[in-house]
Amino acid sequence: RLERNLHDGAQQHLVALKIKVGLAEAAAEPESKARPILAQLKHDADEALDNLRELARGIYPPLLASDGLQAALASHVRRLAIPVNLRVDDVRRQPREVEGAVYFCCLEALQNVVKSAQASAVDLRISAENSMLTFRVEDDGKGFDPGTVTRGSGLQNMRDRLEALGGSLEVRSAPGHGTTVVGKIPLSS
Repeated sequence: RLERNLHDGAQQHLVALKIKVGLAEAAAEPESKARPILAQLKHDADEALDNLRELARGIYPPLLASDGLQAALASHVRRLAIPVNLRVDDVRRQPREVEGAVYFCCLEALQNVVKSAQASAVDLRISAENSMLTFRVEDDGKGFDPGTVTRGSGLQNMRDRLEALGGSLEVRSAPGHGTTVVGKIPLSS
């Protein structure tokens, strides 16, 4: 609930502020002394949004704690503007840090699809196979060149989160061919 309040409240206000600053920057005369100040304000609003999103993502959802990955992800995908085919195979409950890592990585991957992929549909599958908890997010969007991803991106954050638990992240994509993100974490005994 707190995550939703941050998203629907403070985040929306920051987005509106960023848009207004961008409009003011575009309306300012090319040589205006206000332009660099407005550009800095726009940058500051971006940083504040990134920090707020990171904070919201770091709040462990009560539904995940009580009901597990399937319920928490189902609740999230219902609110997205794109259809998501969610399939969670017979996966038993995992330690909090493992479920949290998978949940937040899936949210990041879904956010990337909504924000950048121009996809019409997404498949999200979670399974337990070969002693690994695996998630796969696959979209039919425009794709991209994974070699152009910069440090500090959401994909790097996902990789760091999974590697901290002995896991891995694989990204397969090419311009015009959609994107598949596969994350794996060793299952607990």
